[in-house]
Amino acid sequence: MATPSSPFSFLDGLFERIGSRLQPPAWAVHEIQHRAVLFLNHVLQQEPEAQQRLMRQKGRVVQFEWRFVTMRLIATPAGLLDLAPEGAIPELTLMVADASPLDIARSTLRGDKPTVRIVGDVQLAAEVNWLVDHVRWDVEDDLARLIGDVPAHTVAGVARKVAGAVRQFAAGKTGQPGSGGASAE
Repeated sequence: MATPSSPFSFLDGLFERIGSRLQPPAWAVHEIQHRAVLFLNHVLQQEPEAQQRLMRQKGRVVQFEWRFVTMRLIATPAGLLDLAPEGAIPELTLMVADASPLDIARSTLRGDKPTVRIVGDVQLAAEVNWLVDHVRWDVEDDLARLIGDVPAHTVAGVARKVAGAVRQFAAGKTGQPGSGGASAE
């Protein structure tokens, strides 16, 4: 008997076909990367320890690769990130091994990191790993600046519950009656 394929396998195949044929223009890629750097720096500015660690790595270049997407970042003297200049040679290359964005999303929902192949400076890789493990975006704080503390706390609480439910679903723990105890035979 054949095992049923995932309902998302169609999306994986579609993404593979479209992604390999359609490449965005260079200006769009640069603009998206620039926006990503702005966001990363916003998050880093909320973590003084992260900025201190990046200050010690100033001028060092890290390249991130996933499928056809490549991004080179350089640590600035201010302990933030910037797009590396054209032709900069990376001291560390991090390549995400999972090709499917859905597989990456599933592993992230389970609380796992995607599989990454590391090439280059081990010490720099340890610093990047520390940043990944310890730096988090405080969405509630940013939302409070826009709508106030109480509504932001309420929205964040609902979002945490939804995220927890999605995480349980992704892990296969649906919380169905009778699934958490002894069964009668």
